Amino acid sequence: MDTEERFNLLARNTEEIVTVEELKRILDTNPSPRSYIGFEPSGLVHLGWVICANKVKDLVDAGFEMTIFFADWHAYINDKLGGDIERIRICAKYMEDCFEALGVPRDKVKFVLASEIMDITYWEKVMKVGKVTSLSRIKRAMTIMGRKEDDAELDSSKFLYPLMQATDIFQMNIDLAYSGIDQRRAHMLAREAGEKLQWKVPVALHTPLLPGLKGLSRMDPIANKMSKSDPDSGIIIHDSPADIERKIKKAFCPPEVEGNPILAIAKMILFQKSPVFAIERPEKFGGRLEFSSYEELESTYVAGKLHPMDLKIGVAKALSEQLQSARDYFERNPKNLDAMRRSLGLI
Repeated sequence: MDTEERFNLLARNTEEIVTVEELKRILDTNPSPRSYIGFEPSGLVHLGWVICANKVKDLVDAGFEMTIFFADWHAYINDKLGGDIERIRICAKYMEDCFEALGVPRDKVKFVLASEIMDITYWEKVMKVGKVTSLSRIKRAMTIMGRKEDDAELDSSKFLYPLMQATDIFQMNIDLAYSGIDQRRAHMLAREAGEKLQWKVPVALHTPLLPGLKGLSRMDPIANKMSKSDPDSGIIIHDSPADIERKIKKAFCPPEVEGNPILAIAKMILFQKSPVFAIERPEKFGGRLEFSSYEELESTYVAGKLHPMDLKIGVAKALSEQLQSARDYFERNPKNLDAMRRSLGLI
């Protein structure tokens, strides 16, 4: 695979690369570049992770050494899972399984806990990043935690979070930091700090966020993203077919594209797996429809030639089929999922 092919692989289905020129330079000059994506272990894994898993596979195929980073102490600071570090680490083990269930080859990636890299050199870097970052800049970056700027007035540890997220990148010697677009501010903070400290400045690659099923805030994609904290806002990757159908039938599905989570699932999930999407309807309602591109589906729907409920039923069926492999994985490997469910009080 030449440089152009590798770049096209990394650039597909992305929302932003900062910067394109820097990424091309890495591909031209670095035979084993390092990339990472970070997660707070904080609950059951939703459908948006399919987008992440697909891009992780792209990074691996493009020759990157890929680290999947579970930010256990970051999740503790952010009060996830009751701030219980043991529950957080149980969740991290379950999340390792989720990546494998979504087709990420375990032997091609490295799973790392934040606590494994937090030696004295890490905290030295945290202080150095803090020295070149203003308090107002840190507070603006707190949106990466799903927090308001004023939340740190009650818990000062939250000021550490953006500094730690930037330091993670430097401590692991990362060339390319990957995340959803909601983590953009953290990556820009790291780039700014790297420039001031004359450290390696990471390329930032961001993919779009899958909107939640409720469609609460069409003007704010970050606030409206699919969330683990609201079970009815999204599909869990090992949901049963019945649960998938139930959630999608209740989902927001306006007659337009903007803010439509059902069309977003078709675009970002279904068409990434298969070039054809079919909807079965009774003959009296027009019979079977088959779409060979997302654009064809979108134009048919916006023109009013496809009823929202037919779209929902078709998406639910196709999504259930696509996630069958994840359900099969957890049927064969239930240990960490069961531990996670016990920690959540679900069993």
